[in-house]
Amino acid sequence: MGETSIQRLTAVPLGAGRAALSWLGQASFAARGGGVTVLFDPFLSPYTGRLHDSPLAPEEATGIDVVLCSHEHVDHLDVPSIGAIATASPGATFVVPTPIVDMVTEAGVPAGRVMGLQPDQEVDIGGLAVRAVPACHGVTMDDAYGFGDTLQGGLVRFLGFVVDLGGVRIYHAGDTIHYEGMEQALVGAPIDVALLPINGRDAEREGRGIVGNMDHREAAWLGSRIGAGLIVPMHYDLFARNLGFPGALVETVGREFPELPVLVPARDRPFVCSAGGATA
Repeated sequence: MGETSIQRLTAVPLGAGRAALSWLGQASFAARGGGVTVLFDPFLSPYTGRLHDSPLAPEEATGIDVVLCSHEHVDHLDVPSIGAIATASPGATFVVPTPIVDMVTEAGVPAGRVMGLQPDQEVDIGGLAVRAVPACHGVTMDDAYGFGDTLQGGLVRFLGFVVDLGGVRIYHAGDTIHYEGMEQALVGAPIDVALLPINGRDAEREGRGIVGNMDHREAAWLGSRIGAGLIVPMHYDLFARNLGFPGALVETVGREFPELPVLVPARDRPFVCSAGGATA
């Protein structure tokens, strides 16, 4: 058996103020820093319509300390793989929006290992600082675009996460469009790396029930507004009828926001970020 994605990631030498990330496709990232390994929105199981399989199998997700899932769509909360991840990493804590905690426990994760968060709540999990911020999305087009608070007792159902990983502050936006107050939720402390969706939205896709996201122009604008040290596009590659355009993001940044670094990573190839967003 060859080296796994997690083994490659953990083999990257890191010093203080540095974190290694590996993009696994769509919105899935593995990241490591300060001795902590994190999975963001792991979508690891086979699924009809995927243009490529995950480079990481669920049973290979060993040594994970924290699993962050932004909302309940299958490409963000991959219920078929949750149990296998929990078994492979018996010390992992799963962090999700409070309204979907039951979905994780019903998938086989003990309740004591599942934590529900709401916007502006902050927790420290084994030295990893996690802060939840709102995301504006929808379970279906019937409740798009909002925060899901009309579905279950006023609780927000869609989140992004800001984590401090080895001194590098990473913002994973989950699925979201821009919303009023978004920048203010993110500028309290500098974002070193912003992982932003770029697939966009349009009437044709919404007519098929696909709740959209920011597009490449909006992602570039947001990255500039929050002073991100680096932006990394995501959520553009996995389904043929819901793609985005990372090349257009690079072009837009170069033309309109030349001060903003952008990185389009190769899938399953670790890259290193420093405080301030610099890469190595």
